[in-house]
Amino acid sequence: MGDSDTPDHLGHRARLRARLLGDADGLADYELVEYLLALAVPRRDTKPLAKALLREFGSLAQLVSADPDVLRRVDGLGDTGIAALKIAQAVSLRLLKGEFRDKPLLSSWDALLDWLRADMGPIDVERVRVLYLNSRNMLIRDELASEGSIDQSAIYVREVIKRALELGASAIILVHNHPSGSPEPSRQDIAITRDIAEAAAKLGIALHDHIIIGGSDYRSFRAMGLL
Repeated sequence: MGDSDTPDHLGHRARLRARLLGDADGLADYELVEYLLALAVPRRDTKPLAKALLREFGSLAQLVSADPDVLRRVDGLGDTGIAALKIAQAVSLRLLKGEFRDKPLLSSWDALLDWLRADMGPIDVERVRVLYLNSRNMLIRDELASEGSIDQSAIYVREVIKRALELGASAIILVHNHPSGSPEPSRQDIAITRDIAEAAAKLGIALHDHIIIGGSDYRSFRAMGLL
């Protein structure tokens, strides 16, 4: 048996498991991470590592969303533990996306926003994605259009419209994140949105909205009267 396989350690893990099965809401974030890592590395006391990871990344959402290469820099966290964290992220996003996957997006707006905030809010690189919708406003494709530096990214009007035509999309929704945490649109955001709206309209494609995610907050161009 390893050094961590002591009666006290095994008893602690059993108590943690019982709490997880009985009242998971009562567990602290570090306890969830501790048990998740324990499943990946069962012969180790993972509490210190769990607490260190949350201190390093700031929150559970930022931890599971972190790039694997960044996670590898943490002493004591190997690929098995990283895979466990990424499984947690993938499952949570899959569940959120399932709330609107087969429904018209405009009638599942809150579910869409929950998914986007969970997916894009924690990341520290600016990304632009385009949601392509059919005539029933159901999601055809969700594609990454651009990934830029922390303070800039580009949306190419021609490429967005070309892709919409290739997919036979009737409408699109633009989404991007502001790693600064503020979701307020910039002048450039407003200008490029208007350019895309005008180009799309000429081809009978509607731009339903442009959503900016900033941390757990967001702004909707439609709600702000900018579309």
